[in-house]
Amino acid sequence: MFIRPLFRLVPDGTKFHFMNGRFAGLAISALLSTASVILFFYPGLNLGLDFRGGIVLEVRTTQPADFNLIRKTLADHGVTGAEVQRFGADTEVLVKLEAQKTEAATQNTIDTARSTLIASAPGTKVMRADAVGASVSAELFRKGLLALFISLGMILVYIWFRFEWEFAIGAVATLILDVTKTIGFLVVMRHWFEFDLVMVAAILTIIGYSTNDKVVVYDRMRENLRKYKTMPLRELIDLSINETLSRTIATSTTVFLAALPLAMFGGASLSAFAWTMLFGIVVGTTSSIFIAAPILLLLGEHRLRRDIALPKAPVPKKK
Repeated sequence: MFIRPLFRLVPDGTKFHFMNGRFAGLAISALLSTASVILFFYPGLNLGLDFRGGIVLEVRTTQPADFNLIRKTLADHGVTGAEVQRFGADTEVLVKLEAQKTEAATQNTIDTARSTLIASAPGTKVMRADAVGASVSAELFRKGLLALFISLGMILVYIWFRFEWEFAIGAVATLILDVTKTIGFLVVMRHWFEFDLVMVAAILTIIGYSTNDKVVVYDRMRENLRKYKTMPLRELIDLSINETLSRTIATSTTVFLAALPLAMFGGASLSAFAWTMLFGIVVGTTSSIFIAAPILLLLGEHRLRRDIALPKAPVPKKK
């Protein structure tokens, strides 16, 4: 028995003409992505310890931390150039130090900073101390970029194999625009978020989510291409988006609400990941409608075959 839902985000029979705004959507997306690329070069990302190398100490004090006092105390004991920032509560701070040339110098700096901080105020504890060398951080950065390129390449091959090349080019071009906007978001938020391996994981997750959303819309377009062989592609794309709009909004809203508590209460590392995910969910959802679909319309007009949806059932042989 079919049970009608009590509430629908998008009523049945919705007929929004999304393709009427295709040029505006592409222009705005290109403008935002161009601005993001410019921001990437200046002022650039706030690279975390994973990518720039250095030493980080997580310190917990009994009273609200005095950043100026911490810097002065370390400088008085020969540990200069310390960056101090809040890490969660007022009594939790991160102390970041420049990378040292040798392993022995790194260990000596950690020991000096640890003993100085503990002696500076009764009850102060150094919860952890991590160090990453310059060569290791450069290697991690290269591998992070490689992971992004490999993921985009595999998505291109998958969608090309499952649909047609117009779908694949549209999806990958849209994903590149999504990634550039996310990079721009991280640059704008550079005083709050660091770009580290966690952010690479967030971008890869956004790529996966955005791809899933586009495949759902593309799959409906493929079905309608076989079903409506004479319908103009512009009208067919609008129809397909309207038919999947309720599912798209419901899925995006569910994931958004699931990530929102992590963004608000998840602590420093989880919070940065979650805020990036929230931004990526909004960008990925809107790009499926206002970027991927217009690109497909531009590439596929008069070229997409109308028999690509499903393989025909085999005709039984006569006995």
